Amino acid sequence: MSLSQTSTSGPELRGANITLESILGVNDSQAQSKIICTLGPACWKVEQLEELMDVGLAVARFNFSHGDHEGHKACLDRLRQAAKKKNKHVAVMLDTKGPEIRTGFFANGANKVQLNKGDTLTLTADYDFKGDSTKIACSYPNLARDVTKGQQILVADGSLVLTVLSTNEAEKTVETRIENTVAIGERKNMNLPGVVVDLPTLTDKDIDDIVNWGIPNEIDFIAASFVRKAEDVHKIREILKEHNAEGIKIICKIENQEGLENYDAILEATDAIMVARGDLGMEIPPEKVFLAQKYMIRKANIAGKPVVTATQMLESMITNPRPTRAECSDVANAVLDGTDCVMLSGETANGQYPTAAVTIMSQTCVEAESAQNTNMLYQAVRNSTLAQYGYLSTSESIASSAVKTAIDVKAKAIIVCSESGTTATQVAKFRPGVPILCLTLEARVARQVCGVLRSAAAKVLTSFGDLDKNIDTCLEEMKESHGLKKGDAVIVITGTIHHKGSTNLMRVQYV
Repeated sequence: MSLSQTSTSGPELRGANITLESILGVNDSQAQSKIICTLGPACWKVEQLEELMDVGLAVARFNFSHGDHEGHKACLDRLRQAAKKKNKHVAVMLDTKGPEIRTGFFANGANKVQLNKGDTLTLTADYDFKGDSTKIACSYPNLARDVTKGQQILVADGSLVLTVLSTNEAEKTVETRIENTVAIGERKNMNLPGVVVDLPTLTDKDIDDIVNWGIPNEIDFIAASFVRKAEDVHKIREILKEHNAEGIKIICKIENQEGLENYDAILEATDAIMVARGDLGMEIPPEKVFLAQKYMIRKANIAGKPVVTATQMLESMITNPRPTRAECSDVANAVLDGTDCVMLSGETANGQYPTAAVTIMSQTCVEAESAQNTNMLYQAVRNSTLAQYGYLSTSESIASSAVKTAIDVKAKAIIVCSESGTTATQVAKFRPGVPILCLTLEARVARQVCGVLRSAAAKVLTSFGDLDKNIDTCLEEMKESHGLKKGDAVIVITGTIHHKGSTNLMRVQYV
């Protein structure tokens, strides 16, 4: 066989660094990807929260589709008690309820109604109407105006499929055909695939939750539900500015077709992205959700904005002690796609095995991260960024150079001095594959860095005055926490003291 037939040039199939030993051996690495846990009755005691922190909880999600301010505050107090005891920077996320369309209540005190395939079901926008198996109420007042004949309506997470037969705007009713036999309960969610819904993204309840709970309790992130355009992000920023809370970061949840169509503008306006696959899978065909996931993650990676992958990641663990193989593959593939964070919902909020769910998710992230080639990943992010924008900013260029140097000299860690967390975010963008330690003066910045930045941890300093001494102290601490040894290389990124955003120095330091 000729040399030209045996030599290789150009791209090869992914996975060349996966070996039999990596499959059968024990991997005791720490996960670089971060885990967001939804808090609920299954995990909200102090001792349970401490357990979750031990196995990987980085962000605590408070779901404001449920509960009240008093209940959430009691849970927040327990979370912070546990975080203080564990000496961990655990971030707090307020997940807004957002605009929603729901079915109504039933007549005669019925909890469920039986709907049979082929029958006709009338939907009415009169939400006071008490329904039955022939007619039920819908909370969206413009339903008859906005849907069209032949369109599908999905109810109760898609467990009921309806096809529109006719509409009557004057009476505000829609005649539909039932496509499957099912019994449904009251107030079930309703999706209108492809419809630009005429509802505000930020409802009065959402504003109240942010202003009267989130801001006073010094939360770290707002996960904004059903974001459809960049203006939705600007509205949230205006509210935060009015209340001197601009330090709170915004995570836009993309969960409908309109949000997907306006993704580029939303990405530019937001601080981070959440690929919210539940409602998105109602809005677009389920077989295309994985494409949307890869599309959004890639663009967020290039923009250098953290991205969360969410919904049904380990759903079976709500009732089972072990996940399905498909669920583990889902988590792993999200990591390989480039996600910074993976999220658990019912698995931790009301599941029977919350600690086990976080543990297996963390272990799966470790295995997926180990299958990645750090140098190729760095080159891919850099090349994609240059292809997209044509250049790197000064601070981004320094971050890129720092990661490349870390790869070249086989550095064991990167230390970043960052008041706002921006430099740490830029370093994390280029996926160094080694721990990033962010030195900051702000506790909120430390929580945000630890919460959503891949590979990143943080330490709060009282000042940047004696920086060299603080760095030496960090190196001593990392001998114990990260196994650093004498002679190990560490990359240090700093800037001009007392000038925020002035990152301009990078050096190699040896332990």
